[in-house]
Amino acid sequence: MKPSRARSRARKSDQAPGARRRADAASPDLALTSLAATESLGRAIGCALTGGDVLALIGALGAGKTAMVRGIAAGLGVPPDSVSSPTFVLVHEYRARLPLIHIDLYRLRTDADIESIGLSDYFTDRTVVAIEWADRFLALLPEDRLEVRLTHRTPATRTVRLAAKGPQSRSLLARIDQARRPAKRPPASQTRKTPGTRKVPAR
Repeated sequence: MKPSRARSRARKSDQAPGARRRADAASPDLALTSLAATESLGRAIGCALTGGDVLALIGALGAGKTAMVRGIAAGLGVPPDSVSSPTFVLVHEYRARLPLIHIDLYRLRTDADIESIGLSDYFTDRTVVAIEWADRFLALLPEDRLEVRLTHRTPATRTVRLAAKGPQSRSLLARIDQARRPAKRPPASQTRKTPGTRKVPAR
């Protein structure tokens, strides 16, 4: 069977190191001042997904990883209230515009544990895979992935940085950036009403 494009990304790339670096990109640090702000960013990510995307969520306990996934799910059309952390069941699957696979690696310890849940089988062109605690097994993830790094800033706020690690995730990052931009208003000169012209009767 011919390997899928997404699964092939998990293999070591034949590109030169310089070429891989040129394919990487990152957002500036973004401040998230509330749970709603975290979910809002997640929704923008979800709306920008096209399939074959791997989202590696990285952050300490309570940093907002599951809240981010709730927003991502909402952007894909999943009711956010139905999303919970799969800490004990390890994997949740959601039917949406694109199938969403939500994985939690917190309780896994070895490569054998990873193999036992069939992680690599989820990396297909038709799915979106969101992985909490992804930093525990980064070497086993596709090289082309979007890393979502959440950091505690204050007890009530977080900082997030989105880092694209390949060409597909770089395109995704550009779409996310576009989705977050407010709609541009037309110039004032285009919104002014053109004075009506009065028709002069012919004599």
